[in-house]
Amino acid sequence: MLKVSVIISTYNKSDFLEKVLWGYSNQTYTNFEILIADDGSSQDHQSKNKSNLLLNNLKYQYVYHNDDGFRKCRILNQAILQSKGEYLIFSDGDCIPDQDFVKKHVLLAEKNKFLSGGHIPLSKKNSSSVSKNDIISQQVFKKSFLFKKGEKISKKYLKLIKNSFIASILDKVTITKPTFNGNNSSAWKKDILEVNGFDERMKYGGLDCEMGYRLNNLGIKGKQIRHQCSPLHLYHDRPYKNDLDRKANRVIRLETISSKKTFTNHGIEQTQ
Repeated sequence: MLKVSVIISTYNKSDFLEKVLWGYSNQTYTNFEILIADDGSSQDHQSKNKSNLLLNNLKYQYVYHNDDGFRKCRILNQAILQSKGEYLIFSDGDCIPDQDFVKKHVLLAEKNKFLSGGHIPLSKKNSSSVSKNDIISQQVFKKSFLFKKGEKISKKYLKLIKNSFIASILDKVTITKPTFNGNNSSAWKKDILEVNGFDERMKYGGLDCEMGYRLNNLGIKGKQIRHQCSPLHLYHDRPYKNDLDRKANRVIRLETISSKKTFTNHGIEQTQ
């Protein structure tokens, strides 16, 4: 069985991560470890996170650095270095996976490809009320259940189609480009290392897409799986979001595209 490492970013959201870990405790594919990439959570949140990992009997590593602003790229790079799997799945501590989430990434993985998944946003009300039983029973991943809970009917629920053939067709015909999305993407570890991981100059806003562009330049192309594999995304505010950082990130992304570079000098190597 393919050895997989699931890298999950988090910061002071132990209540959200608890729900996410319920999802990983219920996976049909079990040959995986979890790496929590903690961007400086308080001691209280760290303790709750580790307790929930143990309660759910999950194989894990806890990767942490002190809080010094938004440094998600750096903690992700540290987690990549410590990962034991040959295949890496990236997600966030606010994304609840269904029971086949890891299995789907494994089955759809291809040489010279990275997988580009989607997500399904939940309302603020349902994000706070979703229970362990809702997740373990898988009813929270059913359209009928979510509509009864007041979620608005939307095309986003096409991502919950259970027929794998229809879902694969939708992924082939969608006009959405397969970008590297930090909340649901995967790649071979050797490919991630070859492009030197995430660019640590980048703050919030397209930081994951930029690494995907370097993978593209290397010949590792994106494969769309948004209709075949999408976790539920819990609602939250983003106080770290600002125009200055987004503009700086855009300059880096455009330079990566125009120069066709495959390697960043501001990535994993400098963390060694």
